[in-house]
Order: sequence, then structure tokens, then C-alpha cells
Amino acid sequence: MKPILDFQFMVSIVPEILKVVPITLNITIVAMLFALVIGLITALVRIYKVPVARQIAMLYLSFTRGTPLLVQIYLSYYGIPKLLDYTHAYYGWNIDVNGIPAIVFIYFAFSLNVGAYLSETIRAAIQAIDKGQMEAALSIGMTTWQALRRIVFPQALAVALPSFGNTVISLIKDTSLAFMISVVEMMGEAKILGARGLQFFEVYIVVALIYWMICILVERMIAILEKRVKHFEGGKI
Repeated sequence: MKPILDFQFMVSIVPEILKVVPITLNITIVAMLFALVIGLITALVRIYKVPVARQIAMLYLSFTRGTPLLVQIYLSYYGIPKLLDYTHAYYGWNIDVNGIPAIVFIYFAFSLNVGAYLSETIRAAIQAIDKGQMEAALSIGMTTWQALRRIVFPQALAVALPSFGNTVISLIKDTSLAFMISVVEMMGEAKILGARGLQFFEVYIVVALIYWMICILVERMIAILEKRVKHFEGGKI
């Protein structure tokens, strides 16, 4: 009787999947960096109720949270080239749409998607800080930006870090959608390997375990970082 799992095959494909782990991590890191900037700007626009920009931010948040990430990936992949073609035809800009790597559209879609969720995390963390600390900082001559950077942001980081860690882990898992537009990350490589011998069950077990290990490492790193920023809580800077 044939065994339910081909362990020899499972061991043999581990190195091949590990080869594309850097692509998964690259998508995660690049998207998270851009998402942090987007999230921070959106949060500050909402907190300080900037005219016009606040309405745009609300529309952006509503659309991003109200549509699936996969749809946003497709909109980026098919929409951005159409927009660039239009600008080329209308304004004469010399842009080679075909030369844009598919991963660029993944960066764009993931950054906007994660940025929307991070903005809520950042906004809640900033608003959790006692307003009296901002007022005290302004009263001694600090500018608003100085007060935010030196007083509010460090404490907000301690508040937001657990949610931020969850967002990073979710993003790592969501990178599996990148293969839908031919970016070969871990899930994409798993599908290719599984198709060779129709051993999808074994392949998906292996890739699930690798995702799990990566997420455990990220959890540990976030836990260590949480301990390091504890001294920021309550204004202990």
C-alpha cells in the first residue's frame, strides 16, 4: 500500500522553497516600510482633521478595507499600466509599461492595503497618549512635530507594537497572493513543485511549516522589541 505522504519528496523540496523565501521577505519588508509612511500620514491627517485631505483619507480607508486584497492586486496590475499608457498617449511621457516588473505592482497594492490598517493602529495609539503631555511640550517651546517625535511617538510605539506585530505576520501570509500575477514567492514555488508530480498535499504541508516557522521567528522578535520599548510607557522616555 502506498504511504499517505512521500517524506523523501518533502525533504527534497525544502531547499527549493527556501530559495524563494527572500522574495517573500522582500515583499513583506518593502511593503511594510511604505505602509508605515502611508499609515502615519493618514493617521495624522485624520487626527488633525486636515481639510480635503481628511475626506480623501476616509475614502481611501473605506475602499481599501471594503475590498479584498486580491481585487486590489488585480486593480494595480491591470490599472496602473492603463493609466501609464494614457499618460504616454496624452502627455507624451516615454514610459515602457512592459518593462515594469510584476513585483512593483505587488509593492503598490500591499503598501496601500497594509497602510490603511496601520493608519487605524497608529491613530488609536497616538490618541491613547494623554493630551496633557502634548500641551506640556508645546508650552515649553517645542513645535508640534518635535513634541510628536520626542514625546508622543515613542509612547505610541509601545501601545501599537502588539497590533503592528499582528499586521506583519498577516502580511507575510498574504504574500502568498503574489503568485496570482506571476511573482514566484513561497506559495508560487510550492504550486510549481506540486504540479510537477501532482504531489500537492506534500508540497503544501512543507510550505505551511515554513510559513509557520517564519511567523514564530517574527513573533519572538516582536516580543523582544516589546520588552525594549516598555520604558516608553507612561512618559518614561
